[in-house]
Amino acid sequence: MAASSTATAILAAVVISLAGVATTVDARFRAMQWTPAHATFYGDETASETMGGACGYGNLYASGYGTDTAALSTTLFRDGYGCGTCYQMRCVGTASCYRGSPVITVTATNLCPPNWALDSNNGGWCNPPRTHFDLSKPAFMKMADWHAGIVPVMYRRVPCIRSGGLRFALQGNPYWLLAYVMNVAGAGDVGDMWVKGDGGQGWIRMSHNWGASYQAFAQLGGKALSFKVTSYTTGQTVLAAGVTPPSWCFGLTYQARVNFS
Repeated sequence: MAASSTATAILAAVVISLAGVATTVDARFRAMQWTPAHATFYGDETASETMGGACGYGNLYASGYGTDTAALSTTLFRDGYGCGTCYQMRCVGTASCYRGSPVITVTATNLCPPNWALDSNNGGWCNPPRTHFDLSKPAFMKMADWHAGIVPVMYRRVPCIRSGGLRFALQGNPYWLLAYVMNVAGAGDVGDMWVKGDGGQGWIRMSHNWGASYQAFAQLGGKALSFKVTSYTTGQTVLAAGVTPPSWCFGLTYQARVNFS
């Protein structure tokens, strides 16, 4: 009976993905507690100033994030490991909040840098250790009157809901591969990453470059590429096998068949 229970527990603790990845069920990311903070906005209604950003996602329409995005204060950005994380928030405690305090959901795509020339409570909203969200104007306007400029909010981090698999935008040169990881579900973040070319080559651990990008100093041209990606928050790892064909090119984005839960 003891042996049977142990075997059942082991089987229950493992999920095998389409790509053959073993990952524990306990690693599934769940919504956190509501916490107070403040939110501002940058740019105008077109959200053109939010494109690009410190996470390296480029055109946020093309990469699937749209205008429901936020720049995070240093405390939340965590040197880029906060890229891709998702938050729900609602405006509270001011007449500028819309009736019913509607809840919005945003993805972290940028850094709101400190401004040490201003007091943290008077313009230096993103100075550490403040927890602050600088939203796109379209996102801000979904919960509050933009004329307020800054509003108190309640926020919580939530699982990211994504359609399809992980996406890898590849840059670099024949001796250096730089991969931007996008469309990350679950916790939304990336804490570690490996790449492997076909033909018997072993896994190469990639180093964190900045934002949502990881790099490997290796010659990988002409090889089909696979990636292993580990969530920064949960430690869950997925294997994205055969993401690219051998004829892959720099400047293109390739989508895997797997994602985080």
